Amino acid sequence: MNTRDESVFDAQPAALRVGEWDVAPELNQISRAGECVRLEPKAIELLAFLAQRAGEVVSREELLTALWPGVIVGDNALTQVVAKLRKALGDTARKPTYIEAISKRGYRLISEVERQARAVQQRAPDEAHGLGGSRPPLRRWVVAGSLAALAVAATVWFAQRPADDDVSSPPVRPPSAPQATRLPMVIVRPIEAIGEDSEKLIARGLTSDLVSDLLKVSGLWVVSGDGPAGATLREGEKLSSPGAGRYALSGTLQSDGTALRLHVRLVDVDAGRELWSQRFEREVRELFAVQDELARSILEQLPIKVSQAETASLARRYTRNVAAYEHFLHGQAAVLARRREQNDLARKRYWQAIELDPAFSRAYAGLAMTYALAYQLGWDGEAALSRAVEFAATAEQMSPDMPDAHWVLGFVETQRRRHADAIRHLQRALRLNPSYADAYALMGGIKTYTGQPAEGVSLLRTALRLNPDAGSLYFLLLGRALYFLGDYEQARVNLEQALARNADNVEARVYLALVLGQLGDHEGAAWQADEIRVVEPNFSASRWLATYPMTDKQQKERLAQALLPLGL
Repeated sequence: MNTRDESVFDAQPAALRVGEWDVAPELNQISRAGECVRLEPKAIELLAFLAQRAGEVVSREELLTALWPGVIVGDNALTQVVAKLRKALGDTARKPTYIEAISKRGYRLISEVERQARAVQQRAPDEAHGLGGSRPPLRRWVVAGSLAALAVAATVWFAQRPADDDVSSPPVRPPSAPQATRLPMVIVRPIEAIGEDSEKLIARGLTSDLVSDLLKVSGLWVVSGDGPAGATLREGEKLSSPGAGRYALSGTLQSDGTALRLHVRLVDVDAGRELWSQRFEREVRELFAVQDELARSILEQLPIKVSQAETASLARRYTRNVAAYEHFLHGQAAVLARRREQNDLARKRYWQAIELDPAFSRAYAGLAMTYALAYQLGWDGEAALSRAVEFAATAEQMSPDMPDAHWVLGFVETQRRRHADAIRHLQRALRLNPSYADAYALMGGIKTYTGQPAEGVSLLRTALRLNPDAGSLYFLLLGRALYFLGDYEQARVNLEQALARNADNVEARVYLALVLGQLGDHEGAAWQADEIRVVEPNFSASRWLATYPMTDKQQKERLAQALLPLGL
């Protein structure tokens, strides 16, 4: 059992009664009416901690700190422990009687809690860490680990180019960890928008572009800190050695449509002090000048040398037209929904951006994505895929050093079932941006398509380490891989995470229905099938499978057979 922070569990040893369960924290077990259930250590620690705060909402960040003191883990680790504890208690997320999830806040223990002092019993051997006595423990695909591991994963170099029909060899291999510890590191927290949705789009674009700018400079580690602030800062404290220099960047943005006010601050993590702070008050039309000045100002504060080539690269932007940029940001937001009407809206926005700036390569990459999705999701036929190839190639020709262009080419080739070509494009994207989490995620998805889900899980864990607060796609891909590995409980947890981030994700509902069927929850599986019909009234399993890019025949046949009982 892992060493615990004893200050967190100051109520132990005490006999607890939670609802109808007698809880013995020192034995890692709960019991009722002659029934005894063994829990893994983290599950019993979670129950004991919530019992101390019964009736209170406890934030996810507080629970992560309490259960994993001094260790960085992803949110998914906590989600999985909660799921295991609920299962042991006979609780459900839909109609909780013990643990209630409070949206965007945390968890609350809602059952009655009684305590009585008693002597501590001798701990039983920790031979069982699963949920049942003789049941083997579930495999734990938990997104966790120290940030040293993150740094290793973020530094990649590539094997020789595989043959067109060979996607079996690992596409990337990490070097040794010491290389990661000698470089200064910057955590870029999302710029916080104070105001309307339009300001949030600009703030998101500023953050994304700032990360891209800093990644152009060699000799600098850049972490996109999209997770909880405390967790991200702790990651930064462990990513590189103290002598290398560790910095955290954050900011706020306000705009009234004509003027913008941007306040950015850079903190020296090692010294525990603010190193630099600057306010920009400009007209919106000067947005790109602000971006240029911001990147230069930050780099001037860091202990690195920027080459002339890197300086020239920083000055290059994919567009200098603010209106085109705003249309592009609206397209980026819409395309994530994976709904036909939103996909059409995204395409319209990308075209508007191109009309204002015909050389805007990122907008062409976005266009390619909308056509590839239209084919993948069965909205349009082969003609849409041909258009996707055309626009993706245009983006790559315009900006051959843009990672996004190679990622989109990888996505399009995946839909064409040309997986080896897709892998090569993703390798190119990772050469240009070694921290490109989306590239690792798509590689992981391709591994599942080609009958190698275990390798897919490894790549997806890397993606989630690089982007702990990932969107729906990462959890869908991980849940899908775990389904084909037969790890249905963990697949369920990840697919539910995918739907929590995007309830309209039809593929996530398809796999969750299949997983629930395997777990014996046929009512839940039928409910998911009904939800699919609500989200996509014309959904047809046969039509979906016809365009599905899975090339492993055994897996595809298994998928087709599993879909039959759902009546789709």
